[in-house]
Amino acid sequence: MTRPAYTPNFDGKKALILHRPHPVVDAITRQLAQLGIFCDTCWPTISASAAGSADLIFFDVDLGHDEQFPWEHGQAPLPAIALIGSEAPGRLAWAISLGADAHLLKPVGSGGVFTALVIASESFARRAAMHSELDALRARLEQREAIAEATACLMLQGNMPAEAAYAQLRREAMTARLTIEAMAEQIVDELRAGHVHHRS
Repeated sequence: MTRPAYTPNFDGKKALILHRPHPVVDAITRQLAQLGIFCDTCWPTISASAAGSADLIFFDVDLGHDEQFPWEHGQAPLPAIALIGSEAPGRLAWAISLGADAHLLKPVGSGGVFTALVIASESFARRAAMHSELDALRARLEQREAIAEATACLMLQGNMPAEAAYAQLRREAMTARLTIEAMAEQIVDELRAGHVHHRS
């Protein structure tokens, strides 16, 4: 089956260009305007408010450094396109570690920005989906650990085998109208706070 053609639309989006005044900024700005993208430039740093209102960012790799960004290294909250002039390994490694989703080689001519936007947007969306999936898996793991810990607590309190302790956990969850995971977390929280009451 043929995948339907993908035609992204960036009209009305807002871009930030983190680069000193330079012809490369002018070239990118012209291409963005043709795509209906609003553009702001900033140097040498990005304010948190500017980052919060932008949909994507272009950043200079040649003179870039971690302190320019209002987020943790590698945690860009929007698609990021690296502007690369020097292909020095150290500079490329920094751009990759920062979380670049796509790149443009300098000097920038009359094309290339649209391609970089499409690749960056798709890469960022996949990365965000992966992080969401990892967060969900971590949450499930923490819930399972809470169930195991709560079951062990009930085993010790009631001097009962694991099956009986788990059955009691289920009964308490039903009585409290909570999920087993939520009930387990409540028991664990009580245990850690030193307020575990004896259960029948």
